[in-house]
Amino acid sequence: MAFIDYYKVLGIEKSATPKDIKNAYRKLARKFHPDLNPNSKDAKSKFQEINEANEVLSDPEKRKKFDQYGKDWQHAEEFEKANRQQRQSSSQGRRHSQNQTQDDYSDFFESMFGKSTGSDWNRQVKYKGEDYNTELHLNLIDAFKTHQQVLTVNNKKIRITIPSGISNGQIIKLSGQGGQGTNGGPNGDLYITFAIANHPRFKRVENNLHTAVDLDLFTAILGGEITMDTLNGKVKLKVMPETQNASVIKLTGKGFPIYKKEGQFGDLYVTYTIKIPTNLSDKQKAIFRELSQS
Repeated sequence: MAFIDYYKVLGIEKSATPKDIKNAYRKLARKFHPDLNPNSKDAKSKFQEINEANEVLSDPEKRKKFDQYGKDWQHAEEFEKANRQQRQSSSQGRRHSQNQTQDDYSDFFESMFGKSTGSDWNRQVKYKGEDYNTELHLNLIDAFKTHQQVLTVNNKKIRITIPSGISNGQIIKLSGQGGQGTNGGPNGDLYITFAIANHPRFKRVENNLHTAVDLDLFTAILGGEITMDTLNGKVKLKVMPETQNASVIKLTGKGFPIYKKEGQFGDLYVTYTIKIPTNLSDKQKAIFRELSQS
């Protein structure tokens, strides 16, 4: 397996800060996401490479191991443990002489990672498979209701259930859906980051929704009833007489579903925007003049 320099994949220096890594990943993930590049044959593999690089470099412990062991960073703990065991048995005279040479150390490193046939130690150790990372794009209506989707990760189709109320930037883990383990070791995990697009009419703030509704001048002055759309159907609103522009009302329980709390919702805040009538006839203007003088 060819060595992949994760720093070069993200286009950052080895001295990059966690913020630098996060910014670089988000920029490249959007650029190469397969959904945004349906006609590109390389976008999928590039996207997977970017996710792999972010998975390693955004985790302080994994990054430390990568800096020290390169492509073999995932086996660092096994190597260090085996090295301690070898040194201990070597000191007791069961494997090597007390004057262990640097060549002995190098041979052990090679056998540890399967680079020589002189030892079966590597075949005895169970390695967990690689963790995968992917990003799933939804719109606000998708996130409003529990539904299923099929993801394709490394040519494997995975059906997942997305709970209502999922948040933008939220990460969920699917255990055992990552890379295959080695020597009978467990599979890695799949981490899904959700990217939820803004809605043209509704703004989400945690579990609450905010929207604006146009109100004609006459209804604002005299009061009445209007019907408005929500993400969960239409509702009727009673408008009080002499309603002022930018007035805000709260519809309890008409907001966004609360994640993994069945039947619980946030609130919907409606801001009234009063529209001034235009193209008035002379008669209508005269009525307004009369009102202004009364």
